[in-house]
Amino acid sequence: MLTKKVEKAFNEQVNAEMYSSYLYLAISAHFASQSLNGFAHWMRMQADEETMHAMKFFDFILDRGGKPTLKAIAAPLADFGAPSEAFTTVLDHERKVTSLIHGLVDVTAKEGDHASAPFLQWFVSEQVEEEKNAQEIVDQLKLVGDQPASLFMIDQMLGQRAAPSPIADQP
Repeated sequence: MLTKKVEKAFNEQVNAEMYSSYLYLAISAHFASQSLNGFAHWMRMQADEETMHAMKFFDFILDRGGKPTLKAIAAPLADFGAPSEAFTTVLDHERKVTSLIHGLVDVTAKEGDHASAPFLQWFVSEQVEEEKNAQEIVDQLKLVGDQPASLFMIDQMLGQRAAPSPIADQP
């Protein structure tokens, strides 16, 4: 059973993951409005993945005898600038999410909630991947600058991203 402190922290993470989904959906719309459909697709897939992360926390709360409590999701910005600026926003956001996950690890350790450790370890590892992916795209965009042909190639590459798999994505 979850302690009230852990339950509250996990519910806050549900909200944070849903905000992440909203943020990436907003960035997807930003790119789609510029006909950068590969960039838009990558962000839409990222939004779907973040929703799955929120649902993992939601289900884990239920599995541990807690009650999910849903709160309002803050509205993200609507304009994210050039692709390099948008992906810098993504990288900064993923770093923030990493700190939130690390905070959850600290809370559960302090509360003696050993059953949450394997669940959270999956998210710790996932955040390493999330930051790596965002950093690689930021680096590629810095490398090519504003060269239209290079942006077109990156757009095509990002459009190849497969949809996240709920089965393969299980902790």
